[in-house]
Amino acid sequence: MTDLLAARAQMAMSLGFHIIFAVIGIAMPLLMVIAEGLWIKTREETYLTLAKQWAKGTAVMFAVGAVSGTVLSFELGLLWPSFMAYAGPIIGMPFSLEGFAFFLEAIFLGLYLYGWDRIPKYAHWFAGMMVLLGGTLSGIFVVTANAWMNTPTGFSVVNGEVTDIDPIAAMLNPSSFSQTLHMTIAAFLAVGFAVAGIHAYFLRRDPNNLFHRRAFAIALSVGGVFALLQPISGDISAKRLAKYQPIKLAAMEGQWETERGAPLRIGGIPDEDAEETRYAIEIPKALSFLAHSDFNAEIMGLKAVPPENRPPVAIVHFAFQIMVACGLILITAGVLGGWLAWRRRGLPTQRWYLRLITFCAPLGFIAIEAGWTVTEVGRQPWVIYNFMRTADAVTPMPHLVVPFVSFTILYIFLSIIVFVLLRRLIFQAER
Repeated sequence: MTDLLAARAQMAMSLGFHIIFAVIGIAMPLLMVIAEGLWIKTREETYLTLAKQWAKGTAVMFAVGAVSGTVLSFELGLLWPSFMAYAGPIIGMPFSLEGFAFFLEAIFLGLYLYGWDRIPKYAHWFAGMMVLLGGTLSGIFVVTANAWMNTPTGFSVVNGEVTDIDPIAAMLNPSSFSQTLHMTIAAFLAVGFAVAGIHAYFLRRDPNNLFHRRAFAIALSVGGVFALLQPISGDISAKRLAKYQPIKLAAMEGQWETERGAPLRIGGIPDEDAEETRYAIEIPKALSFLAHSDFNAEIMGLKAVPPENRPPVAIVHFAFQIMVACGLILITAGVLGGWLAWRRRGLPTQRWYLRLITFCAPLGFIAIEAGWTVTEVGRQPWVIYNFMRTADAVTPMPHLVVPFVSFTILYIFLSIIVFVLLRRLIFQAER
């Protein structure tokens, strides 16, 4: 394993592990405060029990996320010193603000966990809202920094030196809005369906269990609402890619030729040697329309750049197809649930629908992992798009296989701890 490959593999593993906890830290507090708000309104004890159980789960995920996030911060300096030296002065602000948001979340999570029956109920509920705000802002600031890597702005380069740094302009780069919107919606969507899937599983065993019925209703409502919003953010992201990262868009779609009226491809297998995508179902002119709102708009093809400047097309294309497929299933499940609830004027608890939602439980997280694969691999060979290649950013330190194995063991250990603790919490609620 080369040093570059080892560094990229270690970073990919760390990000793939951490993103799960980051997503839960963003979205789980929303379920928590909804449950407590319903308890304040109705005084139904089931909602209070539900809020307390979800708060415990949030605390577990927050603790493990803090550990994995700390590891990531060390890895940025350890594995990518040239990148940090170049980018640090430009995008240091969102990382600093993320630290502020993290402490905001941590402080109010402590108040929320230990404030039951100690502070007024509305103050306690407000603490939960601040946990939600802190987690959401934390995710937004980190994604803002990543967006800058895709569309770097807020600086000039004179004789190879970075000058005229404007940290606000760097934060408000052209990708910030679309990426933060898409990721934030994806977090609420994934967590909503994951929690709904867990409680759907228990409802199949005990359809009249009030605890799981209330939990299923809240989680499915959250997942369903954000499932309807996600295509809007996806459309915004597609148009941003077409303007600022056309080669990434071409890799996502397996588009080799520059052409007007480019088709949208469903499936297909890219052949990078033959420079074509085989076996895809093509919808004529649909890609041009989605990217530019014009059926005859021109789409840049992969052949427009040398092979050394292209991302790994097959990986990007397959990851994008997986993300879209998972998203479409979740949207369908959400719309179907809304229709069933309207038709029967109650919670959709038909056994076949509960099976569907149980199946959907992991799909949001799979879509997020696939989406981040598209984002990061699709930018290659650049770590800072059109400014710094990934190969130039990697550490010269040899033997990176050793930390890769060490961190792998750490993540496996943390995964076992999380599984045991969450299983205990879930089955404790079941009893």
